[in-house]
Amino acid sequence: MLRQIKYFQAIVRNHSFSEAAEACHISQSAISQQIKALEYELGFQLLERHNRKFVLTPAGEHFYKKSLILIADYEQMCNEAAKIARGDDAILKIGYLRSHNSPEVHQTLEEFTGKYPHVDLQLLYGNHEELFDLLRTGGADLVLNDQRRAFSDEYVNLILATNRMYIELAARNPVAELSSVTVQELKNIPCILVASKEQRAVEQEFYQTVIGIQGEILYAENLEEARMMVISGQGFLPVEGSGPAMTFGTSIRRVPLCRGEEQIARNYCLFWKKDNSGYYVEEFADMLKSKFE
Repeated sequence: MLRQIKYFQAIVRNHSFSEAAEACHISQSAISQQIKALEYELGFQLLERHNRKFVLTPAGEHFYKKSLILIADYEQMCNEAAKIARGDDAILKIGYLRSHNSPEVHQTLEEFTGKYPHVDLQLLYGNHEELFDLLRTGGADLVLNDQRRAFSDEYVNLILATNRMYIELAARNPVAELSSVTVQELKNIPCILVASKEQRAVEQEFYQTVIGIQGEILYAENLEEARMMVISGQGFLPVEGSGPAMTFGTSIRRVPLCRGEEQIARNYCLFWKKDNSGYYVEEFADMLKSKFE
């Protein structure tokens, strides 16, 4: 019955017997027979068929919703039992920049967990130095981090993207009308940095000495808080991205950040220790690299 329930879910999800059959790698006639057998065993009709179309019966709609929870619980139970049978837990610990927002990482997490549901993914958030310490001490298997020091032969240093820097500031700020802005022109506007209390001094030193920020520094614990501060007009937020200047709704404007006439750029990399290269580490790295390519 479990396989038949999965066939039923595939039909509802795809809104089609033929597409569900293709997704399940069986023939359309076979999947139709399996649904009829499921309905016979349950003793009630799940679908009302109208030529090539169908609708869920009230009982079928209720059964479908409950079956999603049932299958999710079943798969979780199987994964947990498999871990017990192996006698170990497969864990992949990934460090992620507290101030970063990457759709490529989101896509990779979805693909990886779909392919390896038995691997426990742990996301660890931090600023540059916190992530470096996690990697150095074995607290993380691999980290997505910005490059602030020369590459070390002790690590695999995989450059994923060279991102250009922007600032985000309230759309009502007159500076938001500029096509670009220099660090010198921002000296009278507070700079908002995303950093934990322990890393504030380190982040401030980097942005002042390397990026060249000259004005007052404000801090936020996370990206959402920082953008709320931007919307309320407290300052600007330095960010990285690959796209041109753009508007976020009607509240925030993104403007290229330059040093002189050149837009500032930074490398974002995936790092892991060479002596910690394993199947899951390299598989995750390959998946993430393909998303950036």
